[in-house]
Amino acid sequence: MKKDRKESLIANYKGIVMYQLYIANKLYSSWSLRPWLLLKQLAIPFTEQLVPFGEGATQPHFLQFSPTGKVPCLHDAERTIWDSLAITEYLAERHTGVWPQDDDARAWARCAAAEMHSGFFALRQQCGMHCGVLIEMAQIDAALQRDLDRVAALWQEGLSRFGGPFLAGARFSAVDAFFAPVAIRVRAYQLPLPTPAAEYAQRLLNLPAMQQWLNEALAEPWLEPSHETEILAAGRLVQDLRQP
Repeated sequence: MKKDRKESLIANYKGIVMYQLYIANKLYSSWSLRPWLLLKQLAIPFTEQLVPFGEGATQPHFLQFSPTGKVPCLHDAERTIWDSLAITEYLAERHTGVWPQDDDARAWARCAAAEMHSGFFALRQQCGMHCGVLIEMAQIDAALQRDLDRVAALWQEGLSRFGGPFLAGARFSAVDAFFAPVAIRVRAYQLPLPTPAAEYAQRLLNLPAMQQWLNEALAEPWLEPSHETEILAAGRLVQDLRQP
């Protein structure tokens, strides 16, 4: 930890951006994916610091690098920025392309990202992120269907209004990063979406950076029992993508 911080300080002194992004297991951590994908897609230099989940809901060892004991957490020399939305805005102050240049697209993108950040509870609770399995859902209840309908409406609005192929126009931006974990859930749980929304989800999955995340997730040696149990409670395991 101290060595990483020292290297970051030296790099910043030399005029080189050297962010340290702390994340957890790529297999499960939807919040980690958002800033990681944003940094990768915009070619912003950073060093990944992956710290695996321990068992249980709380992660006291994360307090070594994150004041909340949660991920993601960005270190920029002596600054610590936690929470994915705060990290996004911090990056937007320092790098172009985080949000769209067009005023209307930028306002819409910020609203959509904030809605994702603070909502869609049924989707989160019933379809926890997992990059390594395909599940046949036991049921899609009314609360989950409302979330899926809202996702579809939001995605189709952005694609139609700003011309695609990304949610706020021709270029990938932070709003796409915020919905990237939903694309993984759509695949993992075979969630039904209208064709334009389903095609957008696949477009996100096909991004080279997303493919890197998914491949590295499948290669991870760590399993966390509560995450695995939560996933299998959603329905029938169709395929474990981690199996050779």
